[in-house]
Amino acid sequence: MAAGQAAIEGADVMLLEKKKMPGRKLRITGKGRCNLTNIAEVSEFIKHFGRNGKFLRQAFARFFSSDLIGFFNEIGLATKIERGGRVFPENDRAQDVADALLKWISRLNVRLHTETSINKLITSDERITGAVTDVKRAIEAEAIIIATGGLSYPLTGSTGDGYRLAESVGHTIVTTRPSLVPLETRENFPKHLVGLRLKNVNAALYIDGRKTAQEFGEMEFTDFGLDGPIILTLSRIAVDALDHGRDVEISIDLKPALDHNKLDARLLREIDQHGKMHFNNLLKELLPMQLIPTCMESVQIPPEKSAHQISSEERKRMRLWMKDFRLYISGHRSYDEAIITAGGVGLKEVNPRTMESRLIKDLYFCGEVLDLDGDTGGYNLQEAFSTGWLAGRSAAKADYNH
Repeated sequence: MAAGQAAIEGADVMLLEKKKMPGRKLRITGKGRCNLTNIAEVSEFIKHFGRNGKFLRQAFARFFSSDLIGFFNEIGLATKIERGGRVFPENDRAQDVADALLKWISRLNVRLHTETSINKLITSDERITGAVTDVKRAIEAEAIIIATGGLSYPLTGSTGDGYRLAESVGHTIVTTRPSLVPLETRENFPKHLVGLRLKNVNAALYIDGRKTAQEFGEMEFTDFGLDGPIILTLSRIAVDALDHGRDVEISIDLKPALDHNKLDARLLREIDQHGKMHFNNLLKELLPMQLIPTCMESVQIPPEKSAHQISSEERKRMRLWMKDFRLYISGHRSYDEAIITAGGVGLKEVNPRTMESRLIKDLYFCGEVLDLDGDTGGYNLQEAFSTGWLAGRSAAKADYNH
């Protein structure tokens, strides 16, 4: 996006790609479907980036979700809107998104060099003058845009090169850590739970015993712990807490549509209707099959006990467990499984109106290399495209100013 927009503004642009195939990370986003953006309002969008979100106001004012959808339609990629305002390519193929962008920059005469990475930035009088490649080739440049991504999915080429280059010319790098990442639990789940997906549940995050955040939607049990959209969103807070040595728990409300009184009434109704049924069979009316052994173990009611023999105290244990299935979080997965990287180039050192460095003239940043990380739902790709658009336009215009 940055390269193409700079070319549209009349700049002579060279795009250096570290890997053999460009856009490898884009090709796997959204499990290969590529959640391009979200149709949420700007104010709502910004909230999904937490305290750093306001930095994006200028970029979003210039190029936002409607502009991005229009842009992709213009270059031949139709889109569709799904649940939660998420926007995808119509054919559900992330590959087609990357290919459409490559054809677009080719038409704009952007010179693409693959298998080329930058070892060093060249500056003079606190201004960019060029860069040195990995084969010691010096390239002169009137402006450079760093769009290297973070540390997530390193096999795609995201190995932190942009942080190293930024730091080498004086930029502060806010501590990086995995974000939107599956969480590991202290409990070893039995094999029958692995792969179980729960829909329409509420997951609450507790840090040092205090409820800090909650999300409603889908989650999944894995062989190491928890995954799925609501877990990934909560991980943004959980990772920081874990890194600071705090106690982290996830509480799953399996019946969020029912408060405690309504759930108790439902349990009484089931017990009345199925009085002769054994407890383990009664649970089939209330829970997914895979969860039943875990429930029985937690509430300590014998499986062969008849429903009408269940005491009020046992019924209370069932209710409390269904409303607060508590799991202790012991860690998180690595960058190999993190959708994005939190941390990065400090925002105070970047001009939000242009994406230019405040320290080095004609050096620009965009995308995940910046200290910006949002929730799942198309927010992070829109941030990348918006800051890329702005960096490209700004760099090309600055080119003519001196």
